[in-house]
Amino acid sequence: MLSYFSFAHRRASSLAVAGALALLAASCSSPTPGTTMADNAANDTTALVGRAAAPKGDANSPLQIVAAFREPQIVGVAVLPDGRVFGDFPRWDNNPVFPIAEVGANNSLKPYPNAAWCTWNETVRNEPQKHWICPQSVYADRAGMLWVLDPASPGLKATVPGGPKLVKIDPKTNTVVQNIAFPENVAPRKSYLNDVRVDTQQNYAYITESGEGSLVVVDLGSGKARRLLVKHPSMVGDTTLNIKADGKLLVDPTGKQGQFNADGIALSQDGQYLYWKPLTSYALYRIKTEALRNTSLSDAQLAAQIEDLGKVPACDGMILDAQNNLYLTAFEDHSIKRRTPAGKIETVVQDPRLEWPDTFAFSADGTTLYVTNSAIHKTPTWSKGVGQQDQPYHIFKMSLPK
Repeated sequence: MLSYFSFAHRRASSLAVAGALALLAASCSSPTPGTTMADNAANDTTALVGRAAAPKGDANSPLQIVAAFREPQIVGVAVLPDGRVFGDFPRWDNNPVFPIAEVGANNSLKPYPNAAWCTWNETVRNEPQKHWICPQSVYADRAGMLWVLDPASPGLKATVPGGPKLVKIDPKTNTVVQNIAFPENVAPRKSYLNDVRVDTQQNYAYITESGEGSLVVVDLGSGKARRLLVKHPSMVGDTTLNIKADGKLLVDPTGKQGQFNADGIALSQDGQYLYWKPLTSYALYRIKTEALRNTSLSDAQLAAQIEDLGKVPACDGMILDAQNNLYLTAFEDHSIKRRTPAGKIETVVQDPRLEWPDTFAFSADGTTLYVTNSAIHKTPTWSKGVGQQDQPYHIFKMSLPK
């Protein structure tokens, strides 16, 4: 899932850009308590005056709409065994009321686990471990627990001291049961903890960190975390590839081309391998998780065990199914691809509504694939300060292809 860019702290501060952002904020709204997003979705026609028509899916597209939100921007999705769906709305270009929310009927959003956790303002600045600051990933593990990864870097500028954390929530009681705070040697000010996978057998979590490019390995039993392979070539994006979205280069308001480091992450079904890739890259890597858990290995020894799996599409999110097919959110051509265990790349679905397909989740039985579209490339940060989103953000689902 796309997140921090190595140059994010250098975002433009000119009056022109600031004015554009202010106008955008005035025109967009986050949900308010006790309301739904249905009105925002219904008002798309008004919001899109003067822009190109919103893309429409083919009548035969396998994608079904689970929810649609004009604002705020969604990036992450998680689905529990009982079918409950959760969304992640980071504090990037806007300030969502519910950065973590349970998604209900008619696009409704319920703050999760409660309104207090979703509050972040001057009144709670001294409690960074008790509030979502800029959550980036929501993930359901095999035991049915919900995990939220909060890099705590609102606006993609820098981490809030004491804010980065990994939080475990028991959905049966909707209460936090574990809260792991990351110190600055694990989550430095320029870091951005991106996406997480949890191995319930080994009781470990694995995290991509895209600020500088690294992996974070967390012993969930002790709560201790280690930052590994910092700025290793397998962790760092490549700006020479000219990777595009909608045919356009990703350039920030200062004119700098986007470099997106370690981002997509996937854990094999047996927990033996961790896969990852930088977003602006066509390379895919994996390593044995046993090596990552071995505290006696140096970075050089770990690097020697990294496997280069060859070329794959540029993508944001990744997930592995029961047959170890690797699904990829291929944002360059509005599609979902999959890489078979033999290395063959197949197109699962191509749909113009997949404007920057972002994050995956499976249903508990593994037969239904969920995906968000976050339209990263059309947000103000990557559109010269003015949002160009021409359709709602979505959660889609589809039956897993044979």
